[in-house]
Amino acid sequence: MGTVSDYFGSQVFDDRVMRSSLSAEVYASLRKTIDEGKELDISVANAVAEAMKNWAVSKGATHFTHWFQPLTGITAEKHDSFIAPSPDGSVIMDFSGKELIKGEPDASSFPSGGLRATFEARGYTAWDPTSYAFIKGKTLCIPTAFCSYGGHALDKKTPLLRSMEALSKQALRILRLFGNDTAKRVVSSVGPEQEYFLVTKEMYDQRPDLRFTGRTLFGAKPPKGQELDDHYFGVIKPGVAAFMEDLNDELWKLGILAKTEHNEVAPAQHELAPIYSTTNVATDHNQLTMEIMQKVAAKHGLVCLLHEKPFAGVNGSGKHNNWSIATDAGQNLLSPGDTPYENAQFLLFLCAVIKAVDDYQDLLRISVATAGNDHRLGANEAPPAVISIFLGDELNAVLEAIENDTPYKGTEKMQMKLGVDVLPKFNRDTTDRNRTSPFAFTGNKFEFRMLGSSNSIACANIMLNSAVAESLKVYADRLEKADDFKSALHEMIKKTIKDHRRIIFNGNGYDDSWIAEATEKRGLLNYRTTADCMPHLLDDKNVKMLTGLGVFTEDELRSRRDIMLENYCKTVNIEANTMINMVHKRIAPAITRFAAALAKEAAEKQAFVKDAACGYEKELVEKLSALTDSINAKTHELEEAVAGLADATDIIAESALIRDTVLPKMSELREPCDKAELLTAKEYWPFPTYGDILFSVR
Repeated sequence: MGTVSDYFGSQVFDDRVMRSSLSAEVYASLRKTIDEGKELDISVANAVAEAMKNWAVSKGATHFTHWFQPLTGITAEKHDSFIAPSPDGSVIMDFSGKELIKGEPDASSFPSGGLRATFEARGYTAWDPTSYAFIKGKTLCIPTAFCSYGGHALDKKTPLLRSMEALSKQALRILRLFGNDTAKRVVSSVGPEQEYFLVTKEMYDQRPDLRFTGRTLFGAKPPKGQELDDHYFGVIKPGVAAFMEDLNDELWKLGILAKTEHNEVAPAQHELAPIYSTTNVATDHNQLTMEIMQKVAAKHGLVCLLHEKPFAGVNGSGKHNNWSIATDAGQNLLSPGDTPYENAQFLLFLCAVIKAVDDYQDLLRISVATAGNDHRLGANEAPPAVISIFLGDELNAVLEAIENDTPYKGTEKMQMKLGVDVLPKFNRDTTDRNRTSPFAFTGNKFEFRMLGSSNSIACANIMLNSAVAESLKVYADRLEKADDFKSALHEMIKKTIKDHRRIIFNGNGYDDSWIAEATEKRGLLNYRTTADCMPHLLDDKNVKMLTGLGVFTEDELRSRRDIMLENYCKTVNIEANTMINMVHKRIAPAITRFAAALAKEAAEKQAFVKDAACGYEKELVEKLSALTDSINAKTHELEEAVAGLADATDIIAESALIRDTVLPKMSELREPCDKAELLTAKEYWPFPTYGDILFSVR
């Protein structure tokens, strides 16, 4: 295969390929479309399509697809072959600019949240030239946006691109005030860290809950979990290392900048982190990464679990969204430099983020809300559901000095001395990292740590880009009218710090006292579940901001609220019915069989051994009998709760019933089942246990 540099991006129609296969005129026109958003001429599209087709066919491709991201949360594709009939009865390989620019998949079965009726099937895909086409298998995949016949966005990419444009527009207004007349665009970039579990296919196939829902709905705590912290950054097992090696190869071929891999905290849990990419490209790449993880795992006899909480009692999986903004010339606008106190431009952009996170903390929470992530947020493994910002000692001191009009004394660089001469000496960072913060500043970027492992990163970045764009818009509107720019700038920074200090918290986010302080004293929001937060998407301030920036229409927002709540309800409904099915068909019969065997053994023992007490058998049978009765009663209660969902008047009411009745009944049913697992002989229990699954990969 050669070295990585030889095959990196070999399956991507990237800038290198375009430059070599397009005429100088066509290439220059395409670059203007990519870099500056200029309209694409059809003649240029035809030339690009021909070059793209020739390149793909030379790589063995026979089909093409408009690859898009509907509101299902995963990707979608419809394949068409390149073949076209020839007069002599043969076929030619053909692909036009029209086919490149626009596709027409059947949109009837994709979620629309009422934007169109089911019988209205027409939908359109439109080429996104800012994200490179790539080959997957024998298919040329063309990243696209997806919209309805009426022009409504039915995907995650369209509003993401809109939010990037809004952020760029408002950020450029600010840069012009600081004298930067050369920047043409401001771009947000993301590096999403991806956590996941690996289990053997053999174990997975024996667990209906894993197969139907992606998480275990039953399972007693094993004797050993993550208590010893021995898995975190531990030696990677050979089977996992082989998977990671193949995964890297596949990702690198697609130009995905997979950089870091290691064991995570829980047994069988791992992480992959890429180098930063432009936000829309990073979104495409992360969707591909999740897909390829699952495909590569299957080749190794493994299953990659991307659910946020596949196992109770051990850490779940998140996706840390490292977000920053920079000019097209590469100037990072969130880099404080050596003297942040004197860096007014940085301070203004920093304040824009602080204001955005405080003003739109509800939207950030909504952007990560799923049934799976609800199990993870607030546990001692993930940030709480309360949004706050960690800035660290140095920036906190800078803001305090500005707010109070006091001199900033600075933070002295401290050299780390480890007490061994041979070890190198190095300067300590001016602040530690806070792994409990939902939104932490980490040098020249913010790490949004609330995303769940299966989430598309599009949603979080749409809201983040939009909220920051709105802050910058407010600043630009005021500063452009100011008579004294420097004075107005200083007062605006000072006012932002004072008005939004409540969102800054540098302490332990896992501490219960923080949640009380955040909600009772600071007035921060605490939306614990999807049902709690999702209806607030349509709050007036949110609709006004998102429609005002052109990121969504009000109809698109309403559709997304309904789609996300429907997904929440359907997900939990599937889980509840899976639990009921597993109890009736597997768990209850297994416990009954074991209890009957014990009773039979006790009877036989008494028949052969005079005055045999059979205390062990009798006690265990009594415990199992009590648990069976409890399981039976709790199963009926869950069935009634699920049946009661039919009485809900709308999706908001149904989601509230899910939260208040179905989920508690699921927890109540799980408890006696897990107790019974610990008492039932292994040969009778119908599923692999947590101990079997978590330590199955070698």
